[in-house]
Amino acid sequence: MECKFWLDPELYEISEEFSYNLNPISKKEIRKIIFEHFDYIIGEWYKFFKK
Repeated sequence: MECKFWLDPELYEISEEFSYNLNPISKKEIRKIIFEHFDYIIGEWYKFFKK
């Protein structure tokens, strides 16, 4: 399975770029995990790029 999601911190939104071999249940679980850790992911992204 493989997928890519874009995160929009201004709108607190996730959009799917692509997915391969993912069933709807797996997609839902991945989105749930991303939303649960949304602030952490964005914070680490900004730290990495020193924004």
